[in-house]
Amino acid sequence: MEQDRHLLPILTQSPTFQQCTLVATIALFSWILIHRWSQRNKTGPKTWPLIGASIELLKNYDRMHDWLADHLSVSKTITVPLPFTTYTYIAEPSNVAHVLKTNFSNYPKGELYRSYMDVLLGDGIFNADGEMWRKQRKTASFEFASKNLRDFSTTVFRDYALKLSNILCNVSIIHQDIDMQDLYMRMTLDSICKVGFGVEIGTLSPDLPDNSFAHAFDEANTIVTLRFIDPFWRIKRFLNLGSEALLERSIKVVDDFTYNMIRRRKAEWNNNKMKHDILSRFIDLGKEPESGFDSDKSLRDVVLNFVIAGRDTTATTLSWFTYMIITHPKIADKLCMELKGFEEQRAKEENIKLITCDKDDDHSFESKVSQFAGLLNYDSLGKLSHLTAAISETLRLYPAVPQDPKGAIRDDVLPDGTKVKAGWLVTYVPYSMGRMVYNWGPDAKCFKPERWLKDGFLQSFSPFKFSAFQAGPRICLGRDSAYLQMKMTLAILCRFFEFKLVPDHPVHYRMMTVLSMAQGLKVRVFRRS
Repeated sequence: MEQDRHLLPILTQSPTFQQCTLVATIALFSWILIHRWSQRNKTGPKTWPLIGASIELLKNYDRMHDWLADHLSVSKTITVPLPFTTYTYIAEPSNVAHVLKTNFSNYPKGELYRSYMDVLLGDGIFNADGEMWRKQRKTASFEFASKNLRDFSTTVFRDYALKLSNILCNVSIIHQDIDMQDLYMRMTLDSICKVGFGVEIGTLSPDLPDNSFAHAFDEANTIVTLRFIDPFWRIKRFLNLGSEALLERSIKVVDDFTYNMIRRRKAEWNNNKMKHDILSRFIDLGKEPESGFDSDKSLRDVVLNFVIAGRDTTATTLSWFTYMIITHPKIADKLCMELKGFEEQRAKEENIKLITCDKDDDHSFESKVSQFAGLLNYDSLGKLSHLTAAISETLRLYPAVPQDPKGAIRDDVLPDGTKVKAGWLVTYVPYSMGRMVYNWGPDAKCFKPERWLKDGFLQSFSPFKFSAFQAGPRICLGRDSAYLQMKMTLAILCRFFEFKLVPDHPVHYRMMTVLSMAQGLKVRVFRRS
């Protein structure tokens, strides 16, 4: 044994050992060179052995949506291998229709996606598959079809739009810069809590109180998005390090807020003060045997999924819309003219005299805004074709959910011939789809609301081409509600306010499940007469 220890240094220093090491090194580099050489004519991101496209993906993470758009403009489908899975990104409508409708059963959210999002969304409608998803969708679709909910929503959306307008009135007096994305997030959070859960949380109060739930929810959203390309997140979660430690703290804040809301609603139930909001419907459903909604955890998942649906998506769209009219002032003026004409027509229909106001007089200006808001209802908002077109055009270029992955259960072949293996994630990319010449023509990247109008009337496009609200069996149930709130809010804002971007304020997206602005939208507000 002692002789073997003396022989080891001799063996490792022998020509044979050195030759083996050299051969192995040459073989490794040759393998890498051959792998890279074989991709010289490949479309899509280039890969490395074992780690796939991880380096390029990480390098472009902060601009991933544009990175994907660059690749998808060359090839309508790209495959991106990573260490533990492979992503297939699609932007051509026939492929999207195949995944979202034709072969829908093969493309659920999938276990891999659920593992990433479970800590935030649990078994909620955005993260659920199978029977749990069907139960939630059935209950939610019943509520969204209710005239009572629609009328209640219209009133709530009007009230909060007026609260936002009052804040902007005050800001315009003192010439204070304001973050419109923050205001929109507050407004939509307050409104979804009121419509969905029957509670008033007051984040849009004039003093703009700090909201720990909103901050924690955004933090959690950002971190779970990072999981999609971070191969070490499970290790960090196990050791409670870095981003995963921050995620745990954020989720605790989110859960505390949510469970308090659930307990409040249950207490009202026990005191015979039940209301007909969405949470109450699920509490009621939970009393049925085997409903799956009998625990606070299941209700928590319902709540958080509706929060992300009713708050983040609408607020981000309102933010990008505001940015679009700032950068396209002629369109802003055109919308204002439509709204003035609408105001006069509605006043004739209601047989009322319009208030004359001086924009520099607070009382008359606020009275004018309030009178205009009273002319807005579900039916009358449907007449604002140019405003609706501008909202749709914003969603085409800046979809609230910029990409949406599905997990393949079985091997498949897409209509364009791309092979998909079981376990891969197939992701349709609304952000890229709206910018593709092969989908929208040579002006695809231009903001042109008129593309939604034909002879002055609104026209629609296939949901597999305009995929901002998904399509097929999972098409967004809240589409009409989202348009209702956006039209209600923007009708008031575009009629009475003008926005200018704070000089040198950067506007770019933040990598989250929704397309929010990384540093908000800092603007200066001016009144219109």
